Amino acid sequence: MSAQHITELTRRHIADTLHLENINWAGRMDDAEFLGRLYDLQSLESHDSRFRTAAGDIIQHTCNNDDWERDWVFGDSRFGLHHGSDKVFLAFLAETLHPVVRNDPDETAKLLKIYNDALAPDGYTLVQTAAISGRALYGSRQTSGFHGDAPELRLDTRPVLTDSRVLHEHLARIRDGLDRDPAAAISSSKELVESLFKLILERSAIPYDRNDDIPKLYKKVADLLALKAESVPSSARGSETAQKILRTLTTTVQSLTELRNELGLGHGRSTPSPALARHARLALNATVAITEFLLDTWQDRVEKGDVTLVA
Repeated sequence: MSAQHITELTRRHIADTLHLENINWAGRMDDAEFLGRLYDLQSLESHDSRFRTAAGDIIQHTCNNDDWERDWVFGDSRFGLHHGSDKVFLAFLAETLHPVVRNDPDETAKLLKIYNDALAPDGYTLVQTAAISGRALYGSRQTSGFHGDAPELRLDTRPVLTDSRVLHEHLARIRDGLDRDPAAAISSSKELVESLFKLILERSAIPYDRNDDIPKLYKKVADLLALKAESVPSSARGSETAQKILRTLTTTVQSLTELRNELGLGHGRSTPSPALARHARLALNATVAITEFLLDTWQDRVEKGDVTLVA
């Protein structure tokens, strides 16, 4: 990480929001106990001449007298939250979400959203990086225009897709759970792909069994749209590479189902899912690749008259 991309405006906004929402940054801990998880308070100077170290004046003014403002830490130069590095600021935010610090999952989710909404313009997000006793631990990462960071599908740019509501519903659930509930996002990724398969088949009057799984549905879609390596003209430039990609598409579809079975919410799990945010982004990226390729191919086949739609 570079030294500082998070602006003073963002830092002030987060501090002000915590104050307005009456959210204690130290959670169920006192201020000194919380800060001791991140800083060596015995090595930091005191701002009160009666005490030798930061530990003494923090306890005096937040526990004994309680005469410091609730958001005092954001302006205290000893902790580097106002003008310090991004790394220090992000570590502080992540620690406020630790399950030992904050034991209310709803408040944690609310706080995570506050942070990520504020950090997004500066190119950062907080994501689950591990878990302890089934509760998430968070860390930071830099974001980019990559669709894994902000799930985007061009669902409404192809005339062939006349009703995309169900796909938008799945996409909204993916977006909501990408960092907060990775297992649910993985399951919704699989559901989005399955729904797309069914939409294509129904609009083309191709029958399928309600119990057909994703591989069976995909085979019918692939047959309808002529998705096979042999459909790429051998004389076309790069045809060999295109044929390899088409062959891997089937594997990608199957792998998405397997990922959902292993890490998602299917089959009535008896143990918590080990899914992390990076697994959810992997599922999302596979979903984007599959969905956009199929929508573009479907639109092309209909425009050329190779596939006929029913009303």
